[in-house]
Amino acid sequence: MIELIQTYLPNVYKMGWVGQAGWGTAIYLTLYMTFVSFVVGGILGLVAGLLLVLTAPGGIIENKVVFQILDKITSIFRAIPFIILLALINPFTRMIVGTGIGPTAALVPLSLAVFPFFARQVQVVLSELDRGVIEAAQASGATFWDIVGVYLREGLPDLIRVTTVTLISLIGETAMAGAIGAGGLGNVAITYGYQRYNHDVTILATVLILMLIFLVQFTGDFLTRELSHR
Repeated sequence: MIELIQTYLPNVYKMGWVGQAGWGTAIYLTLYMTFVSFVVGGILGLVAGLLLVLTAPGGIIENKVVFQILDKITSIFRAIPFIILLALINPFTRMIVGTGIGPTAALVPLSLAVFPFFARQVQVVLSELDRGVIEAAQASGATFWDIVGVYLREGLPDLIRVTTVTLISLIGETAMAGAIGAGGLGNVAITYGYQRYNHDVTILATVLILMLIFLVQFTGDFLTRELSHR
């Protein structure tokens, strides 16, 4: 097996598994940036999405000012291209993590990119829930947090679906994060593959990214189907 890799994928073999440009390091950095930034940005997005629904006209805590502020913030951040966001918030990134380059620095813009995208997805999902279920909970004397729980339980299958979409989008954005020295599979494909004419490196990095996307998609679809049948 090793001999076949050396013969047909010589540049892939030279990169090795460990080290700064190793395949193991690249995979780890891609997973690190994807899931850590999703946890941070996803929590912010979930809270923002919930508030957009709850404070919207007709919501259970209707508040025009809060709704308008959140709506505008979400729209503005969502409209900024990610590669520009990387440069735009670099001073803020340095203030938060102490550096403007590397995978940890990339977590700040990645989280801020996830936040508005996921917030809009959550808003759409929860806005489309059957109002009768929410009204029944209110009529039964449910507290604010009880109603929030109803929203989350009723929307869970679709929330998992939009989480899958968000994660897939985020995997693509980690490739652009290579612009600030974040590493990862996307950076390997461009820096060590495309720019050095090592086509075997580019192809393998692309295949690994696709495998990760397919795994996320399969897991998300499976969980959505299972929860929808309950």
